[in-house]
Amino acid sequence: MSETKVRDKGTALWNISKKFSFAAEKIIPDSFVFCVILMILVFILSLIIGKGPIDLLQAGWNGLASQFTLAFQMGLMVIVCATCARSPQAARFLAWIAEKVHTQTGALILLMIFGYVTSMLNWAFCTIVTPILAMHLAKKIKGLHFPMMVAGGYACMILGQCLGPSATLYSNLSLEGSNYAQIVGESMSVADTCYNPVNIVLWVILAVVFILLVLFTRPGKDELVELGDIATQADAVPDSFKVEGKAETFADKMNTCKPIMWIVAAFIFINIIYNFYASIQAGKGFLGGLNMNVVIFLFVGINSVLFPQPRAWINAHMASMHLATDVMLQFPFYGAIMGMMYIEGGLGEVLVNAIVSVASGQTLPIFVFLSACLVNLFIPSQGGQFTVQGPLIVGAAKQIEGANLVNCLNAFVYGDEATNLLQPLYMIPALAVVGMKLKDVWGFMAFICVFWIVIVCVGLYVIPMFI
Repeated sequence: MSETKVRDKGTALWNISKKFSFAAEKIIPDSFVFCVILMILVFILSLIIGKGPIDLLQAGWNGLASQFTLAFQMGLMVIVCATCARSPQAARFLAWIAEKVHTQTGALILLMIFGYVTSMLNWAFCTIVTPILAMHLAKKIKGLHFPMMVAGGYACMILGQCLGPSATLYSNLSLEGSNYAQIVGESMSVADTCYNPVNIVLWVILAVVFILLVLFTRPGKDELVELGDIATQADAVPDSFKVEGKAETFADKMNTCKPIMWIVAAFIFINIIYNFYASIQAGKGFLGGLNMNVVIFLFVGINSVLFPQPRAWINAHMASMHLATDVMLQFPFYGAIMGMMYIEGGLGEVLVNAIVSVASGQTLPIFVFLSACLVNLFIPSQGGQFTVQGPLIVGAAKQIEGANLVNCLNAFVYGDEATNLLQPLYMIPALAVVGMKLKDVWGFMAFICVFWIVIVCVGLYVIPMFI
C-alpha cells in the first residue's frame, strides 16, 4: 500500500484497532459496581457449597476492617504522586523534554520510554504526568493522534508496574510482617521477585512490542484527532496550588514560612537514606530497602521542596485528594470478599483444589495469569486483588510439584495489570487531567490487551525452559 493511501485510510493495525472501539461507557459499569457484584457472587457461591450465611457475613465484616491500613496507604500514594506530577515545576520540565524531539516517530518513542521509566518510579505519578507530556508533544508536533498517545502512555504505565519496584505487590511483599508477607509466608525483596530473570526477559519483549504497536498504528487523515480538538485542563495550574496575598499577621507568616517545609523534607530524606544504608548493612542490598512506605514519603519529601510554604503544601495535596476516592473506598470491600472466600472449607479452598487438579508445575503460572486477568475486571486494584487471590496462588504453588512461586507471583502481576487496559479505574485520573472521555481511548487499550495476553501466555510457558 502506498504511503498516500496509508495517510488517507490509516495503517492495517489502525483498521484492526478500530474494531475494538465500541461504546465502552455503555457496557462497563463503575469499578465499585464491579466490586459489589463480585462480593454478591462470592456470597452466593459460598452458600451453594454449604457455608452458613451468618458465618459468611461475619467473615466479610472482619475482612472489610482488615484493609483499612492498606486503603490509607494506597490513597496517600495517589495523592502525593499526583500532587508532584501536577506541580508547576513538573510542567516546565515536561515542556523542556518535549522540545528535544522534532518528528512524530521521535515523539511517540519518547512518550513510551518516559512512561516506562516513570511507571517504575511510581504508577500513580506516571498516570498523571504521562498524559501531560503527551499534551506538550502534541502541541509541538502536528499530525499526532492524541487519544492514541494517551492510551499508549497509559499502557506504558500498566506495563511498567511489571518491572517496577514500587508496584503494590513487590513493595508490600518486601515489608516484614506486611499483609502480603503473611499471605506468602515470608517477605521477599524486589530483587527476588520483580527482577527475577524470567520476569526481565518477558517484560523487555512486551515493551518492545508495545512501542512497535504505537508506531505502526496510525490513523488516516480523516480520523486524526489532534490536541486542538480536545479541551485539555492540563495547561492550568489549579487555583488551590497558589497562595496569594502578603503575610501580615504572625499566623500568616508561619503558614508561609518556607524553612518549615525544608525541615520536613530534610527529616524525610535523611531517614530514607538511612533506611537504604541499613538495608545494605543487613545484607538485603539497596533494593531490599525499597517498600511502599519509602515510596510514599519520598514523594512527600519532594512535594515539600516543590511547595515550600506550608499552606501551599496543604492546598496542593487537597487539590489531588479527589483522585484517591475510588481507591480508598473500595479497598475495604475487597477485604470483605477475601474474608468470605477464605473461611475454613470455603470457596477459596474449592478454587485451589480445582487449579491443582488441572495445572502442572510448568503451566501453573499461565493459570495464575489468566485467572488474575479475569478477577482484575472485578477487583481493579493489585492490593485488593492479591488479598483475594494470594492465598490461592500460594496454596496451589505449594501443592503442585515443580511449581515456581516467584514465577507465579510475577504471572499474577502481569494478569492484574493486563486487564487494567479494560477496567477504567486507573485511567479516570489521566483522562480528567486532559479533558477526555473513556470512549476516546478504550478501543486502542483493548487492542493492546489482546497482544499482552497472547505474548504473556507463550512467554510464561517458554522462557522458564531456557532460564
